[in-house]
Amino acid sequence: MRTTFRNARIPVSGNETRTADLLVENGKIAAVLPADSEPHPTAADSIDLGGALVLPGVIDTHVHFDDPGFTHRENFATGTRAAAAGGVTCIVDMPCTSLPAVTSRANLRNKLDVISNKAHVDFMLWGGVSDNAMEDAAWRRNLADIVDDGVASIKIYMLSGMDTFRDLSRDQMREVLVETKQIGIPVGVHAEDREMVHELTDRFMSAGRNEPLDYAAARPPEAELSAVSTVRDLCRETGARVHVVHLGTGRALDVVVEAREEGLPMTAETCPHFLEFTTDDLRRMGALLKTAPVVKSVSDRARLWEGLASGEIAWVATDHAAGQWPEEKHTGSIWTDYGGVPGVELMLPYLYSEGVRSRRITLERLVEITAGAPARFLGIERTKGRLEPGYDADLVVLAEHETWTVRADDLHNLNRYTPLEGRALTGRVRAVYLRGSCVYRRNEDGSEFFAGPGTGRWVRRQSRLG
Repeated sequence: MRTTFRNARIPVSGNETRTADLLVENGKIAAVLPADSEPHPTAADSIDLGGALVLPGVIDTHVHFDDPGFTHRENFATGTRAAAAGGVTCIVDMPCTSLPAVTSRANLRNKLDVISNKAHVDFMLWGGVSDNAMEDAAWRRNLADIVDDGVASIKIYMLSGMDTFRDLSRDQMREVLVETKQIGIPVGVHAEDREMVHELTDRFMSAGRNEPLDYAAARPPEAELSAVSTVRDLCRETGARVHVVHLGTGRALDVVVEAREEGLPMTAETCPHFLEFTTDDLRRMGALLKTAPVVKSVSDRARLWEGLASGEIAWVATDHAAGQWPEEKHTGSIWTDYGGVPGVELMLPYLYSEGVRSRRITLERLVEITAGAPARFLGIERTKGRLEPGYDADLVVLAEHETWTVRADDLHNLNRYTPLEGRALTGRVRAVYLRGSCVYRRNEDGSEFFAGPGTGRWVRRQSRLG
């Protein structure tokens, strides 16, 4: 089956675009043609996009869709439905917030059995290694098995609040990195200093301190700086490919930059909430904005935007982690309130509005941080992340001049709350195509179309690291 998407304005370089026709055959881009080309004789459909801006489908490398096991917070149907509405055509779900955790072949297959028929968009899965998993003498074999089966990357924690997925010591991390280096797969690290955070948390709780800024003070920039420095040292020792997830501290970013200048295979991502909010907002919003790591200072926020523009930060991911609303966000104590915010539906509109429209980043850089760089990290760079022949026809049609107001009630994930409530953004997703087929459309009258669950496919990692 062939479809021609006519009059699509696609990014070229900087903020430049060109108008083109995209010929799609069997879900792949077959050709990028000059605009107003003669219709291909075998194209069954022709869709005129009217000169609208078209971007590659977004790849969100870091979501917690909680299925199976924690579906009072999110499930794969609602999470991927929200992704579709936000222009995200491929999500990568974390291994830790499902039961059982994805640390073995049996657990991976169990998860796939549960979620595959629910997905509205394509998905990949992180595998993981926890302290729990390493209690099994066969943990190395289990790690090799899930990599063979196609997990996207391996997740580990230096500080975890989950009894079902406990954090690792430095020696355990080194063991894992030695294995992943040999197998040829990257490792994502939640990098906060466990001893520092636990000591401060115990001290503040014992003193009866229970304000949002007390929580922030218990997870200071130094906790990230210390942990990221340890990751850098272990990367140097083992040669393993490492990636710091949800980086929120400017000085920790400097450590990543220095590591790369040294030639070490180390990268980092940040999240929209670190680019938008600071501890001043946390003081005002309280648990609504509680995350781990926590938002930081105005200078940290500025450094992250600078690093995003320069390429020092590799890409942006959401760390979508919705708690049960409002119960888990209003427990009576900042220490027991759930830490996490939804984000998958708002990442692209936010980055376009506050990045491109505000001239912090170029359109070309937007494409790189939402599609190109994630695809390379995940080993799917030959099929996703670009609007070129041979790639999946994952397309986002963006109404780039539309200004709208974020309302939690308009979102599509299970628990609808957002620290961006009331925020005016410019640029709104109008339609999304997955492998050439429409999975989301916002109509002129405000009604919406979604393709059914099961439309999305499991995408396996396609390449190993050398």
